[in-house]
Amino acid sequence: MLRVSNDWKDYKCLDAGNGEKLESWNGIILRRPDPQAIWNVIYNDKWKNLDGHYFRSTKGGGEWKFYHKLEEFWTVQYKHLTFKVSPTNFKHTGLFPEQAVNWDFMMEKISSANRPIKVLNLFAYTGGATMACASAGASVVQVDASKGMTEWAKENRDLCGLQEKNIRFIVDDCLKFVEREYRRGNKYDAIVMDPPSYGRGPNGEVWKFEKCIYELIYATKKILSDHPLFFLINSYTTGISSIVLENILKTTILKDYPKGIIDAGEVGLPICRDNLVLPCGIYGRWQSND
Repeated sequence: MLRVSNDWKDYKCLDAGNGEKLESWNGIILRRPDPQAIWNVIYNDKWKNLDGHYFRSTKGGGEWKFYHKLEEFWTVQYKHLTFKVSPTNFKHTGLFPEQAVNWDFMMEKISSANRPIKVLNLFAYTGGATMACASAGASVVQVDASKGMTEWAKENRDLCGLQEKNIRFIVDDCLKFVEREYRRGNKYDAIVMDPPSYGRGPNGEVWKFEKCIYELIYATKKILSDHPLFFLINSYTTGISSIVLENILKTTILKDYPKGIIDAGEVGLPICRDNLVLPCGIYGRWQSND
């Protein structure tokens, strides 16, 4: 199934093609590489009226070229949530707008649960899912190996006005944290994770999606509560199909919680031109059908 984030007002994918996308972030126009946009596009005037353009280097990485001085950061709003946006030196902006479709799913499940919900957000980045869950009434523990991204998440908490909500920010290796939580006897009603293709923990721990994802999911199922609400995985790893996530969930989570429902597919963004959709990654999720 393809799930498209259609409800943005402050963000638009204006156009895409030739390996790039053109975006409006609350009126700031950015042009960035996108490996999925392999169809042809005509570079008309809107591609030239830019605030920033990220150029790939033939040696790896790349850099931004700004056509006038931008603020260090600005904000975008999604429904009742407000997030900090700032171009980083690895082409990202601190937010993945296609994830809004998952935020909506989590907020709906939590707000309609009619009971206290405790959420664990792994590889939490700047906390988009954390803020969505907390705003719906959940208590949230978010874990990420990057201290810088965790500080950014705290800024998003403040922008969303969620300072009074029960949110814990932890800088740690996700698998090690999960294993400690199991030994402590801590349980969670919902788990969301957005593991990278490759990464390192704060103490040099190596993460590779293909080798590590099953072990992590198997470990996290041990800290689910007796009546879990959902288990959601996002992935941007090239070559991994959503069917892989579906199969993993069927052989782990569904075995212990057979009354739940599993679905998997792609997430995407609407492109303003020609009713196209930009594919942006995959998801797999188990949810309670109570």
